[in-house]
Amino acid sequence: MKGKEQMSVNTQDMEIVHRVLRRESRLLVELVAAVAPGDTVRAKVIADHFRIYRLGLHNHHEGEDELLWPPLLSRVDLEADIVLRMEAQHERIAATLTRLDAAVPAWEATAGADERDTLVAALTEHRAVLLEHLDDEEATLLPLAAKHITEQEWASLGDHLVNNTPKPTLLTLFGAVLEDANPAERALVLRGLPTPVRVVWHVIGRPRYARHIRRVRG
Repeated sequence: MKGKEQMSVNTQDMEIVHRVLRRESRLLVELVAAVAPGDTVRAKVIADHFRIYRLGLHNHHEGEDELLWPPLLSRVDLEADIVLRMEAQHERIAATLTRLDAAVPAWEATAGADERDTLVAALTEHRAVLLEHLDDEEATLLPLAAKHITEQEWASLGDHLVNNTPKPTLLTLFGAVLEDANPAERALVLRGLPTPVRVVWHVIGRPRYARHIRRVRG
């Protein structure tokens, strides 16, 4: 594409999202491990939180699969192996989620010790595969995207997440993104939102997220 050599898309927002995935995948292991055998009330709280995490991760990766990999593959030559490696890593992560889709409800139903240990092992495996992907993506794929993807194409990733996430869940995911963001990162994220959405976040979303986190983390 003509002029693409001079293009540089800001991909920092994806690194902020990755920070959330690293944090929540770690906390899920710790939270599940801490649930006492038989405490199904607590197990349901953590299982519900996992489902929010899972939906956010699924929609994030689905957006990349549909909107990022195809244009990149059409514009790169020698670096195509990077994109193909990202696709393969997504498949490995999806396989760990399939295992979790069985382990989470089995544990949630009884909060049994054996089911808990099985789930902790599955979450630990998922996190290891996820971290390998996130580290690789940041080191190799994001510089490629910055060079070959347009601002409009990059923005479509966020639009995909918004359009495929129920609004209450979206507020929770947005709170997760802002939780550890520094002032400059918060400004970057909030700047991309229409004014009415920013108002909804401050009035409804922020207190809603605070209640959710108190319930989940105890």
